[in-house]
Amino acid sequence: MQNFIFDIDGTLIDTEKMYIKPLYDVLVKRGYDITYDQAAATFGITALDALKRLNVTDQDAVMAEWNQLIPNYAKYLKVYAGIPESLAKLKQTKKLAIATSKVRSEFERDFTPIGINHYFNEVVTSDEVAAGKPAPDMILKGMEKLNGVPETTVYVGDTLYDMKAAHSANVAFALAGWRTAADENFKKADYVLEQPKDLLGL
Repeated sequence: MQNFIFDIDGTLIDTEKMYIKPLYDVLVKRGYDITYDQAAATFGITALDALKRLNVTDQDAVMAEWNQLIPNYAKYLKVYAGIPESLAKLKQTKKLAIATSKVRSEFERDFTPIGINHYFNEVVTSDEVAAGKPAPDMILKGMEKLNGVPETTVYVGDTLYDMKAAHSANVAFALAGWRTAADENFKKADYVLEQPKDLLGL
């Protein structure tokens, strides 16, 4: 593989609690009958798509309150062990990009301060494309920015949305197994990575 395109949340950094806990808290406060697991099932898609899937009717108000609360939960964010070291080695010989469901402002707010942007040649955020995952748009845009082709490109992610998007873009999918177990849902994953250093073997 010559081109590595990465999801962010659940792949490079652990952010589930940072995003889902405030969403769950906002929805419960507003009277929605929802469980934490139902909210967590939307992890990995755009915030707007998540609210639609949860049948949220007052989307603008919930979005505003949710975004206001997220920084209060930043203590839950962490970079997965081994990610910076693996990215540094990959960067020496490969082209790296990000294709994330975050919009650009969310990317700058939540990811840029971590300090690993410099490992990536390109970044694609969801507001650059017509449709978010599981549509292939972000991955196709990433390939375009890297001047890559499907045959030598892999998308690294942690959800079914990621796998469907990768295969819709005709690129290989590598499961970030340090977060997501390779159960029967991921039988069609092209690669299962147990730890970040396994990226170096692709």
